[in-house]
Amino acid sequence: LLNINVGGKLFQIAYKVLAQYPITRLGKLALYTDPVKKLQLCDDYLVQKNEYFFDRDPSIFHYIFHFYRSGVLWVMDEMCPSNFVEEIEYWGIHLKYSQRCCRILLEEKRDELSEYLKIEKELEAELEPLESGTQFDGKFLGQFRKMVWNLIENPYSSVPAKIIAVMSSFFVLISIVGMTLSTVEEMKNKTGKMWMEQMEMICAIFFTSEYLMRLISSSSFKNFLRAAFNAIDLVAILPFYIQILFENLDDGEMQYHEELHKVENVSKLGKVLKLIKLMRIFRILKLARHSTGLRAFSFTMRQCYQQVCCLLLFIAMGVFTFSALIHSVEHDVPGTDFTSIPCAWWWAAVSLSTVGYGDTVPDTILGRMVAFVCISFGIILNGMPISILYNKFSDYYAKLKAHEMSQ
Repeated sequence: LLNINVGGKLFQIAYKVLAQYPITRLGKLALYTDPVKKLQLCDDYLVQKNEYFFDRDPSIFHYIFHFYRSGVLWVMDEMCPSNFVEEIEYWGIHLKYSQRCCRILLEEKRDELSEYLKIEKELEAELEPLESGTQFDGKFLGQFRKMVWNLIENPYSSVPAKIIAVMSSFFVLISIVGMTLSTVEEMKNKTGKMWMEQMEMICAIFFTSEYLMRLISSSSFKNFLRAAFNAIDLVAILPFYIQILFENLDDGEMQYHEELHKVENVSKLGKVLKLIKLMRIFRILKLARHSTGLRAFSFTMRQCYQQVCCLLLFIAMGVFTFSALIHSVEHDVPGTDFTSIPCAWWWAAVSLSTVGYGDTVPDTILGRMVAFVCISFGIILNGMPISILYNKFSDYYAKLKAHEMSQ
């Protein structure tokens, strides 16, 4: 018998049993005759007791010991898969000796663990700022830039930093409210327009100052431009300056062109200005910088993009299928709206989403049966991913909040 001491627990295994597995660590220990080679395989050797000592986990070695006795490697659910794989690799035992059911469960647990660790790392990176306070050491105006960086990027560093974060969110809301009110008919008079323009100017000045402060406090200009939040900040302030530029160009063109060309130019510039003004709606994305909920939603969409794409694929398949069915049973009805399959796409999309506007409805009994099947399919289809997305969103939100509080 070979005496083995694993973490303080003694095991005895017959040499002839170990010799059946010559590529394993204990198999080599049983077959080697050179004492030097034997000592290289273990951590220590007790001469008095003739024991080979291994500084490993004795609880997992029980499964290794059982493998040598029975020839089957069992895997228990309660064990950490990474630790178990590390241990059997140390003992030189391949996972192929385990039962297929155990091997499948172990691989699933390993995949779940690796996915969990990956998500944890990404969640921590989500809250981690692009810069850190130590990056300003030894650089030009390092202390000043570090102070500005804390003021803008780290709301928990001081009371003024918290005030600036609150003001940023406040100005975003004011800007969105101002853009909304500018479309109201009662606000299109001279006084209303003047108030809206002044409000827009104040918001633009604040957003520009905030952007310039972030630019000044950045340690890497390339990383600053690649950051998503900084791109959103730039989109938030560009419409104001582009609008001023186009208005000045408009005044210049009015002086040098004929009356007909003036009207055409004004019309074209008006359409462009409307589009540029509409870009101000992207300012609402600035709230994500200080909102854990919006970050959690964005993170959920990024993590669940496969499920979302799968859902969109099913919806597209349903729209094409049910629009073809409704057209085939309704196209002969006088005055029907289902004159072609593309004309039925809108009805199929509205029915699958269970919104049901009622602007287009089937008239025949067969058509209503198709509509019932379409609506039932839409209820089942919409119910499947909602629970997955909601559970992941709540989980990510709780973890982001925990990371945020710990920081």
